[in-house]
Amino acid sequence: MSTQIRFPLKAARVVLRPTEPMSTKDRKSTQRERLLAGVVDVTNRHGYAAANVTAVIAEAGVSRPTFYEYFVDRDDAFRRAIEAAQDELLAKVSTSLGDRPADEAAARAVNVLIAYAAEQPARARFLMGESMAGGAGALAARDRGIARIAEEIEAAQTDAAPDATLPDVEPRVLVGTVYRMIATRLRRGEPAISKLTGDLTGWLSSYRRPRDQRRWQTLSLAPLNERSQHVPDVPLQRMPGVLPPGRPRVSREEVAENHRLRILYAAARLAEDNGYTATTVAEITRLASVDGRVFYRHFADKQEAFTALHELGFQQVMDVTAKAFFAAEGWPRRSWEAGHALTQLLQANPLVARIGFVEAYAVGPGAVQRIEDSHAAFMFFLQEGLVHRPAESVPTRVAMEAIVASVFEIIYLRIRAGEESRIGAALPDVEHMWLTPFLGALAADEFIERQLPLLAHRG
Repeated sequence: MSTQIRFPLKAARVVLRPTEPMSTKDRKSTQRERLLAGVVDVTNRHGYAAANVTAVIAEAGVSRPTFYEYFVDRDDAFRRAIEAAQDELLAKVSTSLGDRPADEAAARAVNVLIAYAAEQPARARFLMGESMAGGAGALAARDRGIARIAEEIEAAQTDAAPDATLPDVEPRVLVGTVYRMIATRLRRGEPAISKLTGDLTGWLSSYRRPRDQRRWQTLSLAPLNERSQHVPDVPLQRMPGVLPPGRPRVSREEVAENHRLRILYAAARLAEDNGYTATTVAEITRLASVDGRVFYRHFADKQEAFTALHELGFQQVMDVTAKAFFAAEGWPRRSWEAGHALTQLLQANPLVARIGFVEAYAVGPGAVQRIEDSHAAFMFFLQEGLVHRPAESVPTRVAMEAIVASVFEIIYLRIRAGEESRIGAALPDVEHMWLTPFLGALAADEFIERQLPLLAHRG
């Protein structure tokens, strides 16, 4: 007698239906999202140079023809990945500012940027840091995104009462500074990004003043024509001449150094014209009037040459800035002289400025680390300023990092606007960001006003 197996009644009523096929629209959307995520992931792990089409499609699990259905090339995909992350972040900022008091708009935007980085660290690292390595198109996309967030802050502040206190900071400088602060920590793998919130909102509050008394909402171009006495008369970026053949008493070391400096100058000139990514070793050797064998005796590749170029520029900038700082009496005056020398040096040497503040990010992780090291080095000039604040209100270390980052952002914005020849005119903005957290808004403005007449009639 056979045994009859009975299934539970509920199970017997289960009806299996075929899964509805994914629509062509949904499939394409998913493929595009996977490709954009692949750009982000590969770039974060290996840098922009390694984020080629082959690496991206391998990460996304799609074919090469599929990639080209959505993007023209690698740079197009990179730019669109920036725009996608920026659109997501902008939507969060817009939503958050819509129901907040006008005088809290700037601080609230800072909170949103930090919260986004804590929630989406990979996208935030890509958007706020790695995007700076992607060449002209990527930089333009990043800058547009920052400008759009700045516009949201400005729009939210228009409803503030005349006597409301608002941060007296150019919104693009604020957003760019926060980007830099977050990117540094994400690059180092720090998990507690949210810890930035208190320090950065505290730093921002030190610039508060009544709405109608603000004067730093737009970057100025003050008529500062006087050249700092600490800036060398001979431009740092001048290419050495070709040594004439048969010249007596020229050592091999002198010849080698002449070749090295010509290579570095040529690399800087080409980076200014075409960007680091598009510059080739062949172009460098042609402009430097050396052959490839000479180049490779000095440098293993283009990246090593640009790394040496950035290091040389940083050493020169620090040397001039430090000499100016210690030549003056009293910390506010020292800070003014150091800022004056720095901005004038960069104005006199636009190639040094562009490499150090824009193109270095594309050179690779080593160059980015040197940029971050230079931020730490500039913090040395802030230490003396701590005596100008009561012990309970001195800027924190994070706040001092933000001060330095804001100075770099001001100079970056000048260069990106094609105003390298007028970087010196950014001195008042630099000093405002530098001095205010220590002296207070009113005292800092009064100090800057006293310095400006000393320069306006010269040059």
